[in-house]
Amino acid sequence: MTRMHAPEPQQSDGRPLDALRPYSITTGFVPHAAGSALIRAGDSHVLCVASVLESVPRWMEGRGLGWVTGEYSMLPYATLPRSAREQGAPSGRTQEIRRLIGRSLRMAVDRRALGERTIVVDCDVLQADGGTRTASVTGGYVALALALQQLRQQGILDADPLQRQIAAVSVGIVEGQAMLDLAYADDVQAEVDLNVVMTGTGEYVEVQGTGEGAPYSREALERLLTLADAGIAQLMTIQKEALDG
Repeated sequence: MTRMHAPEPQQSDGRPLDALRPYSITTGFVPHAAGSALIRAGDSHVLCVASVLESVPRWMEGRGLGWVTGEYSMLPYATLPRSAREQGAPSGRTQEIRRLIGRSLRMAVDRRALGERTIVVDCDVLQADGGTRTASVTGGYVALALALQQLRQQGILDADPLQRQIAAVSVGIVEGQAMLDLAYADDVQAEVDLNVVMTGTGEYVEVQGTGEGAPYSREALERLLTLADAGIAQLMTIQKEALDG
């Protein structure tokens, strides 16, 4: 009698549990920008554009330090049905994601070497299928690196302010299974949901973790962080290839 083997668990889109979605990063997507990158993370597509301002926020003036900040928006047609365009003050979710992007990308930069100038990284979600905040950080790093490269080529900066590579990915537990880089269909069912930001030397910048249905154990957290480590290492290779291309 032939013994039947149980099928390997998969994510909802057919990927193995520890596999990233297909990724690509297209640089120079906005030709006149200081730095730009269109990142495609499966069916989530985010346009990241870095702009350079020759000033810093007023509360930072005279300190000899630069500033890096992030903006985030989800365009109305990024989801179905169409979402309303944000008017007035941004939603709490939008503000939270903007702060995450800014904190993450500031960690990449020697702000003294940047001088008293600001780099704004705008991350606009063109199409959403989960993981847009982590894709914004990963693509935003590439846009930031290109803007700093342009400043050096123009002779505006003597030293390279870029200190660390930064990338991010989501991980979660769905029906008891730890998964890497969740698409929306799995993300909405996740019992545990983490967004992880790391440096190129394996240090953590931020870990946002939530037990959606119940508390989770340290063992589960370590399992998710191990998945995130491996996924971010792959994303950093994709970033380097985009910047070298």
